[in-house]
Amino acid sequence: MRWFAIFVVFLLLIAFPFKSRDGAMNIKTAMEAVNEEIFDMLITRVMKMAHMSALSAAIIKDGKVVWAKGYGLYDRERNKEATENTIYLVASISKTFTATAIMQLYEKGLLDLDDDVNKYLPFSLRNPKHPDKPITIRMLLAHQSSLAEDPPAFYCHFPGDLKIEGYPEPWLEEYLTPKGIHYKPQIWADYEPGKEMSYANIGYSILGYIVERITNMTFEDYCQKYIFQPLGMKNTSFELMKLNISNIAVPYIYRGEYEPLLHYQILDYPAGGLRTNVIDLAKFLIAHMYGGEYNGIRILSPESVEEMHKVQYPSHKYFFQYGLGFQIWNIGGEKYIGHTGGLYGVATKMVYRERDKVGIIFFTNKGVEKMNEVIAFSMIERLLFWKATHDKKELSKELMEATVDANKHLLFLQ
Repeated sequence: MRWFAIFVVFLLLIAFPFKSRDGAMNIKTAMEAVNEEIFDMLITRVMKMAHMSALSAAIIKDGKVVWAKGYGLYDRERNKEATENTIYLVASISKTFTATAIMQLYEKGLLDLDDDVNKYLPFSLRNPKHPDKPITIRMLLAHQSSLAEDPPAFYCHFPGDLKIEGYPEPWLEEYLTPKGIHYKPQIWADYEPGKEMSYANIGYSILGYIVERITNMTFEDYCQKYIFQPLGMKNTSFELMKLNISNIAVPYIYRGEYEPLLHYQILDYPAGGLRTNVIDLAKFLIAHMYGGEYNGIRILSPESVEEMHKVQYPSHKYFFQYGLGFQIWNIGGEKYIGHTGGLYGVATKMVYRERDKVGIIFFTNKGVEKMNEVIAFSMIERLLFWKATHDKKELSKELMEATVDANKHLLFLQ
């Protein structure tokens, strides 16, 4: 209850009658005062209650970043304050880039979304329980492949940019095929591919591998050439050593005190290994908000973007629906499109509302592990939408509860 009490206080503050010199209500002045003082106070208070060491955020309106700021310390040992330029590991937001790369190859005629993935792999990928049912690229993008579990190695964290010998090949084959040395039958669901949704990070590892096989480029090099560089994303990479490490947020866990983690990479990096800042990511989100184009640079066709942002297979298993690389939420009867991310020491979200094209991005360098932290994460989201619109409806009890429900999956999914 104390979490919602903060919102009650906030609503009272923004409803308080600020007066101008002539005694009349001056709504604009009131909103500006709240925006500059109360907003920052509430953000820092929510951060403190959820033990968030740092937060960086940005707001997008009318196709541009209208506000961006950092709060707290992104490196407590060196007393470094977060800004909008601080770089974070963004976890599953990475999937939106992997999906974008696949859609670029689709537009070039190098693959078809409904192709059997075996057309592009050096091994046969089939659910042994349904050996005659092809698994398509669309199914992998939409988490409909019937892959049920992620490999334990996905949750292994390697210091720096340590390269794993044999990844992605033959590691993927050894994990995914019945004769493989890492294979376990439980990685496959009982239902046939295309019938149900099961969020599986390993599917995006396969997609990243397909990008490499089709282009004869590393996944990192492909994304740099065809996504990051065209959009001017100079502080974005899947490789730690390509970034200014002194500007990367240290991931923390909190157990009575802050415990720093080493900068790490995950094996399944196309699913969750990207690092960026809110300014860079805003360029990518704006492109998706406006039919694949940012600042005159087109990375996708409007038709591809529309397909990516459309629910592919309706599901009631999670607190969200899924397109091609993008989560889709219905909050208060409105469509929100984007992606969350969560790993040890990070929690992130990139989302925009389809109706008015208001977008927000926020990163913190502490994971979401408890329900009260989901609530705090959701409060920050609603505060950012309020700051963008100055509409008190953004802070209604109904929208707050719906946003908490939408973010509950952070407790279970990476």
